[in-house]
Amino acid sequence: MTSKSVIPGYHLSLGITMFFVSLFLFIPLASFLLFASGMGIEKFIKAATDYRNVHAYAVSFSCAFIAALINCVFGLLLAWVLTRYDFPGRRIMDALIDLPFALPTAVAGIALTTLYAENGWVGQFFYAIGIPSAFSAMGITIALIFVGIPFVARSIQPVLRDLDPQLEEAANVFGADNWTIFRRIIFPELVSPLLTGFALAFSRGIGEYGSVVFIAGNMPYETEIAPLMIMTKLEQFDYQSAAAIAIVMMVLSLTILLGIHGYQSRRLKNIGAGFNN
Repeated sequence: MTSKSVIPGYHLSLGITMFFVSLFLFIPLASFLLFASGMGIEKFIKAATDYRNVHAYAVSFSCAFIAALINCVFGLLLAWVLTRYDFPGRRIMDALIDLPFALPTAVAGIALTTLYAENGWVGQFFYAIGIPSAFSAMGITIALIFVGIPFVARSIQPVLRDLDPQLEEAANVFGADNWTIFRRIIFPELVSPLLTGFALAFSRGIGEYGSVVFIAGNMPYETEIAPLMIMTKLEQFDYQSAAAIAIVMMVLSLTILLGIHGYQSRRLKNIGAGFNN
């Protein structure tokens, strides 16, 4: 029995794909290891675990995590409104979601800093009650919410759009209220796209530089982010230390993302097993 390839030209397609992935992913990642390989274990650990760098890791990961969680809530709400309701300006609002993708990150950073500074249109209200909305961890989180919310909204919208309305109608006929329908029928279908959107927003937030560097204030041991430390090392021509910081961020990011995808895979397997039983 002769087996056929899934797609025509399988070997050629696989070769081109591996070349493309190697050129734009594996080779750049290998360069980190190459720069760091000349440091030695002791120097690598010293550069990677420097207190200033460790604090920058904490700021980047914590702000990215909080921003991704907030985006899950408001991204779901935004996708719900755009999918379930028809109102004037809906198409314009839908198009504006992708603005963070098109807008240069430096422009976004300057605009957010202007808005949330002490004398800004929005920041003046925060500062009036004693909350510094710029040049603080809150400012970093605001910038990461701005750049990350399209990932969540765009991950959820197609699933909401393709949900079978007959399931909701049937539940309504059997006496389920709106909250029960959402909790028992709609939301379980949205968990996977929510996790995907969270992972994408979190990943973008960890490595974000342009939109954060202005609003962060870059105060040592307070609002410095890990990408800024990498840029600082590169400006000092300390490529090995920059590579060490990048490797730590890469390992931590990969570990978290693998955990998210692992949970998502187990959940899908459990759902499939439940249907089979």
